[in-house]
Amino acid sequence: MPKLPRLSVRLHGGMTPRQCAEQAAAAEAAGIDAVWFAENPFARGIVPAAAACALATRTQSIGAGVFNPYGRHPTLIAMEIGALDELSGGRVRLGIGTGIAGAVERMGFGTGRSLTALREAIVIVRALLRGETVTLAGTAFNVSNVKLDYRARADIPIFMAARGANAVKACGELADGMIVSNMCAAGFVAEAVQSLNASAAAAARPPPGVVQYMPCVPRPDREAARSAAKRAIGDMLPAYWSLAQRLPDARRALLTGSGIAETEIASTVTRLKAGEAAEAALDDRFVDAFAIAGDADDCRAQAARFAEAGVTELALTFSGPTVPGDMAYIGKAFAG
Repeated sequence: MPKLPRLSVRLHGGMTPRQCAEQAAAAEAAGIDAVWFAENPFARGIVPAAAACALATRTQSIGAGVFNPYGRHPTLIAMEIGALDELSGGRVRLGIGTGIAGAVERMGFGTGRSLTALREAIVIVRALLRGETVTLAGTAFNVSNVKLDYRARADIPIFMAARGANAVKACGELADGMIVSNMCAAGFVAEAVQSLNASAAAAARPPPGVVQYMPCVPRPDREAARSAAKRAIGDMLPAYWSLAQRLPDARRALLTGSGIAETEIASTVTRLKAGEAAEAALDDRFVDAFAIAGDADDCRAQAARFAEAGVTELALTFSGPTVPGDMAYIGKAFAG
């Protein structure tokens, strides 16, 4: 069997804490040993769900993917992640990212120096978790003589969400791992990982882990599974294509190695916006590029392609009425 990435489950604020805990427990039963929580402004905050999952599972890694230092000051991030790690018995991983720029700006924050904010946030959080007293007069954050009142685990892994070239480089310098968003093709990820590892090496740091978010529909009926994956991709594609019109890196993420021409993506988005069903508007290339979907052989082949690109962990979004069965199916496929 070719090398396959670790599997984890991506949970999010569109789910209740109880639903998150149920999925986490189902994942653990299926042999999937990690969850990540995506948090976006104005949806449910992840701390209640993460706490519920920590209590509903015994060995599963619990990841915040990601906390936003605008909505949560770095001192609050350290306070919460340290306490969550206590609750879980040392199973927590922390992700930090600047999130959706438009939503952050609606909260009254400027995002013009988002990379500076990430750098300063990671420095503050890491120092607080180590038990240090921190003073920093930064560009984005200022703290003076701050220290946690309790002893947190000093080596909680810190991941950083990154897509742009400068963010990827900073991630290699500062973080223990990189989180890659949905709708990033393997060719783009391979280029990003090469830059990430070079940056880490220059900073005398080990290669960071790479977590890739992807929709997942694994079922024995491959055609039904791939049709469901097309619907999931169709729900995301217009927003990501709109983002690609403003951000060159978002455009490259969709195009590099996907095997789909820019004109074809534009045409597909037009058809989706006109009301055409995703199953008709999207062909199988979209599934191959942006999902883990189909039967066991399909899923292993798609995962192996991302492993070859440098992905060490696939954080999969499951949906629909058959999630526990889907998790059991892919867990068995990857175990064997």
